[in-house]
Amino acid sequence: MNNRRGLVWFEEIDKKDLPLVGGKGANLGELSRAGIPVPPGFIVTTESYLHFLEETGINEQIRLLLEPLNTNNSGQLNLVAAKIKDTISGARMPAVIEQEIREAYRRLGGFVAVRSSATAEDLPEASFAGQQRTFLNIHGEDAVVAAVQGCWASLFEPRAIFYRHQQSIDHIKVGIAVPVQKMVQSEIAGVMFTVEPLTNEENKVTIEAVYGLGESIVSGEVTPDLYLVDKGSLTILEKNVAPQDWQLVKNPDGIANLDENNVRLPVISSLRSTQKLRDDEIVNLARLGLRIEKHYQFPQDIE
Repeated sequence: MNNRRGLVWFEEIDKKDLPLVGGKGANLGELSRAGIPVPPGFIVTTESYLHFLEETGINEQIRLLLEPLNTNNSGQLNLVAAKIKDTISGARMPAVIEQEIREAYRRLGGFVAVRSSATAEDLPEASFAGQQRTFLNIHGEDAVVAAVQGCWASLFEPRAIFYRHQQSIDHIKVGIAVPVQKMVQSEIAGVMFTVEPLTNEENKVTIEAVYGLGESIVSGEVTPDLYLVDKGSLTILEKNVAPQDWQLVKNPDGIANLDENNVRLPVISSLRSTQKLRDDEIVNLARLGLRIEKHYQFPQDIE
């Protein structure tokens, strides 16, 4: 396995590389090459994951565990999923892959986000979005290597196994890539849709925003501010400000383990009921969203 295929940097790939880097990875590369402001990073490719399965012999163990599984039996499904994840997490990563990750992380440095990018996600006929793990505020070579392996293991979360079974997708043939991206310690984060998602009105941009890291929006734990912008005039049509009592931020007491890097802290009382984004920031974001939509030639969902 050569370096070019086992690990690639964002600027080296684009949307045509989905089999190698998954949906999320392909879009990060595409946006980087298009000059959109994207925090830098690299991707541990699907070839590294498949090499890991073959080198360790795990693929055969996975097949044997899945063979008798009744996915409608939730107890059995959870047990098999836990066994597969433990098998993947406990196996020794091939030295060539581990070395590539360590060297790339040393070049990137600092705190990073380690995210999953399955090869079948973001396709019209099969959406895997949100089924795999994301690790935020990861720091240090050992932690990054462990987080990559954690993402690989998350390909076998119970609901991911169930979904693939329902869609008649071969579990072993689904690859997973892992983008490792410079972490942004956001004061405000959110999502933007270049079409109104509830009504499908194509003349509106929808922006949702919260204090802290955006995971609290993705998980649905925090109600975000909602802003609607007219595409043609870039005027703000509507603003719904949602009070926010707590925010998800990097753990100020240091890192305990992969799952405790981020904590809930209170939002300063004077900010709890205020508008998250200024009007000029809302308009600038909408303008950027339209630029991305124009590049792809269809409506976009942007984090």
